[in-house]
Formats: sequence, structure tokens, C-alpha cells
Amino acid sequence: MSQYISRLQRRSPATTSRLWLPHRRPRRVAMLSVHTSPLHQPGTGDAGGMNVYIVELAQRLAAINIEVEIFTRATTGGLPPTVEMAPGVLVRHIDAGPYEGLNKEDLPAQLCAFTHGVMQAWAGHRPGHYDLVHSHYWLSGHVGWLAAQRWGTPLVHAMHTMAKVKNANLADGDTPEPAARVIGETQIVSAADRLIANTAEEREELVHHYAADLVKVAVVHPGVNLDRFRPADGRAAARARLGLPQDALIPLFAGRIQPLKAPDVLLRAVAVLLDQRPDLRSRILVPVVGGLSGSGLAKPEGLQKLASRLGIADVVRFHPPVGQEQLADWFRAASVLVMPSYSESFGLVAIEAQAAGTPVLAAAVGGLPVAVADGRTGFLVRGHDPAAYARVLRDFADDPTLSPRMGEAAARHAQSFGWDTAAAATADVYVAAAQSYRRHVRSLHG
Repeated sequence: MSQYISRLQRRSPATTSRLWLPHRRPRRVAMLSVHTSPLHQPGTGDAGGMNVYIVELAQRLAAINIEVEIFTRATTGGLPPTVEMAPGVLVRHIDAGPYEGLNKEDLPAQLCAFTHGVMQAWAGHRPGHYDLVHSHYWLSGHVGWLAAQRWGTPLVHAMHTMAKVKNANLADGDTPEPAARVIGETQIVSAADRLIANTAEEREELVHHYAADLVKVAVVHPGVNLDRFRPADGRAAARARLGLPQDALIPLFAGRIQPLKAPDVLLRAVAVLLDQRPDLRSRILVPVVGGLSGSGLAKPEGLQKLASRLGIADVVRFHPPVGQEQLADWFRAASVLVMPSYSESFGLVAIEAQAAGTPVLAAAVGGLPVAVADGRTGFLVRGHDPAAYARVLRDFADDPTLSPRMGEAAARHAQSFGWDTAAAATADVYVAAAQSYRRHVRSLHG
């Protein structure tokens, strides 16, 4: 058997495709995002920060002459096979399973069909068409693992979220991630030439929970589109455009509505605040901007019913997901963005809000302590006690200078998180992955 495997290795594309020159950046990257398309509206279904991450990173990589082809699952009929998202960035739609009504939990059964579609697309190109595979999330990692081996290229993987971390921080009523995902993530960590972590804490989690080789894990902070998310013409103008009261305290929730994101903690905190300070009822408005996702789909009206039970339905407003330009206006209009999440790999929304000049009140979990400078650009709360969040909201209500003062510091803080920096760091990871892969191939074939 060992001799048979050795013959296969000698005949594999890894031995026939061009070997990388030291320090050379890739010319073309195959980027995999199985479960959510970069063309989907963030805040709907499973589309969220990862969608923004892929879109912005791909565009910035293209700007430094690294072409990107993004493979994603087709979710509606009649989609064109390919869509040019931007110069140098191509989205490829792969048929795998029914277009609609397929939950993320059902996607592992469609990975074979998705992989077949990826291989078909590759078959139309000359050998060596792709220099590297970059997969996002564990479902894509399994396709990327096979594709990289078949094509003779390095594999770079970004987890975005990890099952073991999520299961250790479940919200009440949330569904644990299955053992199959844990096994899959463990396999990908072992197979990848390089892993990208959003923060140093995530790197430590990869090492602790999945026995990742520390040398293989690179920390690359996600970025923010500083042209789109900026203070612009200020809070008053944004509130006028959105039809919001000028003198109100506006704590904003923006994101997918599911237990993991904990929008209920904000509502409960507002209820505590109004019990303590009933005089604030006439000047507080709580927008919830986003769509149902994940286990939140099981109770589509759960948040509205909670607002009624808490007696605050009159101050809470529910809005569907919005495009990035309007989302920037919501950030500018808010007094504070509230993110009481149970788990966040990084928390792109926190950086986007700060770039728009708005402070953040967040749970001290995951990457949020990196995104938010506690006491300077916002406040971090340990745990999910609504009373703790209510105390901070009361500070914003009692000191009208607090939000604009922190907002100015927040906008300055966000300047260090541009996507150009993230893309350059990612390109360096690609080079390191290629060098590691090259050494590995040489060791296999002596």
C-alpha cells in the first residue's frame, strides 16, 4: 500500500505544477465560500461579517495584482455561472443541492456536489491556473483541502468561527454545533499550510482546542472600508435622513437576529433602564436592524414578543437588513452600538460603527476587546447581565457629551484597521504558505 501511495504522489499535480519561487506572491487565488455568497446582503440568512470580509479582501487583493475567483453555492435559479464583482474578482456559482430551503446544517451532504462543480470549473483551465486555495469556514475548508491536493497548491484557511468556542459560549436556547463539525475543523487545521486568525486570542484558541501548530497560524486583523464608514456629515444629518428624533438616546443593534448575537440582552437592559429612569421613555429609541438567522428562525417573532412582555414595545423599532451605505447612516445616527454577543471571532460591525464615529458597548468576548478600546472608544462588559448594560446606557443618557467625545476617539481608532493593511498581510501569509508547501513537496519527493 505504501508503494502505491508513493506512486500516486509522484504522479500528483503537486509534482508537475510549477514550484513557487521564494517570496513570490500568487497571481491567482481560488477563494471558497460554500454556504454564503459574497453577493448576498449582509444581515440576511447566514450572510454577515464573513461576506463583508470576503468582498473587501478580494477587492483589495485584486488591487495588488492578485486575481481572485470566488466559488460559492448557487442559491437561486437562473444565476449566471460567473459574475464579475470587481476588476480582478470573479464569482463562480456552483450548483449543489436545491437552490432554496437548504439550511446550513444540511450543507455537509452537498459538499460532494459542490466539489464536483469546482473541479469542473478547474478542468477548463491549463495546469497551474490557480496558485493557491483560500477557504473560509469549515465547510469550505473541506472542499479546499481536496482542491489544493488535486491542483498541487498550498491551502490557506480562515475559520471565522469555531465549533468548540461557540459551544463553550452558548446562549440560552441556542443549539450546540455537532460533533461532525468539530471533527471536520480538526482535520482542516491539520491539513492547511497556513491558518489565518483574526486575533491573538483566536490563534490561542486554535492551538488550545485544535492542537494547531503555532508556526502555521498568522494573525491578520479584519479591516473596515474607511471610504464608506466615516463620520461624514455627522449625527444630526444622518438622523434627519433616517427620520429619527434629534435629541433621543439611540442604542442600536445591527446584525443577524439569533441567540448568539444576544439582541434580547439589549431589550432587557432597556427595560431595566426605564424601570429605574421612567423619565427617559420619552427620549429613547431602540432600532433593531437585521434579519432572522440560525436558531433565531425557530421563533420568528420572539424578539417582538419579548419587547411586548418587557413593556418597551413603544420604544423599539424593527428594521430589515440594509445595504452598506445605509448601514453607515444607521451607525452615524446611533448614540451607541450595542453588541452583547456570546461569541464573536472579531466583530466587524464594531469597527464599522467606530469608523463612522460611534462608540460601542459590547460583551468582552472573542475579538471585541481588540476591536473596542475599553473606556476610550466604548465600553466592554463581562457577562450578559442586562443591569450591567443598563448602567452604561444610563451614563450615555446622563452625559450628552459622552457619545460624541468617544465617537471622535473611535473614528481615530478605526483608522488603523483599513482593508489595504489586511490585504497586504494576507498576501504575506500566502507567500509563507507557498514556501511551507514547497518544502513539504521537496521532503515528499526527496
